[in-house]
Amino acid sequence: MQAFSFQALVVHEEAPGIFVRRLEERQTASLPPGEVLVRVQYSSLNYKDALSAAGNRGVTKRYPHTPGVDAAGVVIESDHATLRPGDEVLVCGYDLGMNTPGGFGQYIRVPAAWVLTRPAGLTAEQAMQIGTAGFTAAQSVSALLKAEVKPADGRVLVTGATGGVGCFAVALLSRCGFTVTAATGKEEEHPFLRELGASDFLSREQAATGGERMLLRERWAGVVDTVGGQILATAIKSTQYDGTVTCCGNASSGDLPVSVYPFILRGVTLTGIDSAQCPLTRRKEIWELLAGKWRGAWPASISRTVPLTELAGCIDLMLQGRIRGRVVVDLWGQG
Repeated sequence: MQAFSFQALVVHEEAPGIFVRRLEERQTASLPPGEVLVRVQYSSLNYKDALSAAGNRGVTKRYPHTPGVDAAGVVIESDHATLRPGDEVLVCGYDLGMNTPGGFGQYIRVPAAWVLTRPAGLTAEQAMQIGTAGFTAAQSVSALLKAEVKPADGRVLVTGATGGVGCFAVALLSRCGFTVTAATGKEEEHPFLRELGASDFLSREQAATGGERMLLRERWAGVVDTVGGQILATAIKSTQYDGTVTCCGNASSGDLPVSVYPFILRGVTLTGIDSAQCPLTRRKEIWELLAGKWRGAWPASISRTVPLTELAGCIDLMLQGRIRGRVVVDLWGQG
């Protein structure tokens, strides 16, 4: 087994509650046990990564730590029969970047059960333009389609529309023929969202009104919610009879201040979307859609690529709510 030196973004707790991020040289010998060693070519920045980098114990329990829930690269070593050196692979979700050193390092070592062969038709960089955020958006759209929500049924609402999941959801829903309303607190990003396919917009305040009422006027055939809290509650109260709401995030709040009335009087379905532990068979189905039928549903402006040296600054911007779309990380690029 060869030993490699590599660069990684490492988060340290230098004092209680004080977390510092810096690039460091690491050794592959320091990586945890696993059947597959992967040379990471590209990763991407997700909100969960920003939380881990900020010391959120709900995401990462122990520090020092390297975040990065996404990785696209090449197998270097493998003890598993179906994975061979040279295979081009993805590792997204599971415990990667949470309590296992993640894709913000140039090498990862993981269990074979976490490794998916990269679908034909997607480069490593394109796969990370999608990443966990795009994968989660695709799961959400797939859930609406499986619930038989159709474009003819009415508008679909996407909350947190300028975030990674939200912007992909807008683009995918538009590609599928839906009329999309985008909820965002960033009015200056309306042209970007319109480019993705949004037809109209709600402000953050409009999306959260009606907290004192049990039900609101029926507006949405379906909802892709990425933020939780009062905005999710308002969306549920505004969903049409027999509509479906998907829920995948808690950037606003983990609380859900809603009564049972939308569910028992309108038959609304609330569907939870989890990307971390999604079974491998379902994971393959979604990635094949993204590499095939849904490929090219988003413009190039949905993402930008930065070298590892610029990642810490992007994390700060994401924590401040100042990131639009997706940030792809080139692990070997020069900044």
